Amino acid sequence: MIEIQTLQEEHWTEVSQIFKDGIATKNATFEINVPNWTAWNEEHFQHSRFVAVQNNVVVGWVAISPVSKRDVYKGVAEISVYVSLQAQGKGVANALMEKVIQASEKNKIWTLYASIFPENEVSMYLHKKHEFRFIGKRERIAQQEGVWRDTFLFERRSEKVGN
Repeated sequence: MIEIQTLQEEHWTEVSQIFKDGIATKNATFEINVPNWTAWNEEHFQHSRFVAVQNNVVVGWVAISPVSKRDVYKGVAEISVYVSLQAQGKGVANALMEKVIQASEKNKIWTLYASIFPENEVSMYLHKKHEFRFIGKRERIAQQEGVWRDTFLFERRSEKVGN
């Protein structure tokens, strides 16, 4: 059984390992190093951050971060969702996504935004399943180990907030 808990500093060791494994896939993020807790914590909202725990082990995490410091964008956030390699395909990402959507709306977030590598078909499927829509492609947006990469942009507009 998967239990969803609020992500706390004491989860950071397991969360950072899952993040590190995502970096290693080369299809989850452009990041090359996992930040320390302080840096990560400052970049993400204090609300709408969760871990999935199974058998007392963190098997996934989700968090949102502001897309801008400008007040007009206070209800727009970028979402990050990661699942451990061993727990993929077992409903962890779905549970995390459901929880973060509810929490984000409770905290007046009207748009969730995701930037996904085209090769990450599982992530695109997950986001579409949770009512994210494709809004565009950023071609050759950045290099990863000297190779230009594209990203697809997805967004989910709340039907409860910001209407």
